Amino acid sequence: MQLNIRKNMIDIKLIRNNLNKIKQILSDRNMDINLNELLNLDLYRKKLLKKIESLQIVKNQISKNMVHQSILSKDDMMKCKRIKQQIKYYKNKLITVNSDIKSLMLEIPNIPDKSVPIGEGRKNNKVVKLVNIPKKFSFVPKSHWELGENLDILDFKTASKISGSRFVILKNEGAILERALISFFIDVHRQHGYKEIIAPYLVNKVSMTGTGQLPKFKDEVFNCPKDELFLIPTSEVSITNIYSNKILDIYDLPQKYVSFSACFRREAGSYGKDTKGLIRNHQFNKVELVKFVDPIKSNIELETLLLDVEYILKLLNLPYRIVLLCTGDLGFTSSKTYDVEAWFSYDNSYKEISSCSNFKDFQSRRMNIQLQYNTKHKVFVHTLNGSGLAVGRTFAAILEYYQQMDGSIRIPEVLHKYTGFS
Repeated sequence: MQLNIRKNMIDIKLIRNNLNKIKQILSDRNMDINLNELLNLDLYRKKLLKKIESLQIVKNQISKNMVHQSILSKDDMMKCKRIKQQIKYYKNKLITVNSDIKSLMLEIPNIPDKSVPIGEGRKNNKVVKLVNIPKKFSFVPKSHWELGENLDILDFKTASKISGSRFVILKNEGAILERALISFFIDVHRQHGYKEIIAPYLVNKVSMTGTGQLPKFKDEVFNCPKDELFLIPTSEVSITNIYSNKILDIYDLPQKYVSFSACFRREAGSYGKDTKGLIRNHQFNKVELVKFVDPIKSNIELETLLLDVEYILKLLNLPYRIVLLCTGDLGFTSSKTYDVEAWFSYDNSYKEISSCSNFKDFQSRRMNIQLQYNTKHKVFVHTLNGSGLAVGRTFAAILEYYQQMDGSIRIPEVLHKYTGFS
């Protein structure tokens, strides 16, 4: 079930007028949110506003009468004082109610685009493209972590001693390959018009809330309570917040950024799921693509973003597929997402190597990023992002797909000028 609406971050008016449809959307997204509690609070807020307004009218009238009196009556003074106290009381109540409403509203996800298939989870995602048929090996392929340890380019044991599980030390040619991939990704994306930027790895709560990481994913992020800062799970957080509380001009769009950063995630709840090797580490490198676009063109911009990501994989000549996520598997902030999955030879499977999403105006409403169409017309800009690519996962896919019978790795030719070896 879809809604024909302009706003894509659910607001209270939308819920009031389309309660059953919103409930169906939440059900399609496998989310259980008490909308009745929200509407009851909203009703209480209306009553408070009406009470404050009526008291303010009485207060203004008394004040007006007092101006015309040469001698102020004691009763009028006392009455005015009582009304001021009542107004203050109800305004404090209103602050609490508004805070409660905001907290509930921040838990409500984005509305899926009409092209997103309805489904419960991963099994209902739709494969929309397959590129390159995976080659068959004349030997049993090894995992990337076994290959990396044998070549002395990955060291999980020492990293575990230093930091704990799900960390890695890259060394020798491994460190060079990681750096080569980062430079290669950025160079290619810059050729496609993305402006390079390096932003802070530590951000405040407001920034995390603006992009949707908080409060929904509070258990997924690493934080520094003493400083009230959070380690970024992706540079999307830092880059998108550059334009918070700003007004962009239609003629300046699209704005396209590419950024390398380390990323930090707890990976809570992923026990036993791709926890070996480089797939789900607590710290990893990623090159991120972020776009600020005209709302009319955002779905077209999503397709071009996807093409920019695919171009990298084609240059690396890695088999991959494109998957359109269904409602039940769609990210909290996303209206539409394509997962790009590379082939991993060790277990004959595709694994996500990039995720390209259109958030429409969900994030920009939280961050107040507006777009000036003309002197009288403003809307909220649409934001998009995608991994271009996740460096560690690309590293792992290369090791597995380009491994040789003797355990060596043939480096894709496009990387030779960056690595200095083949």
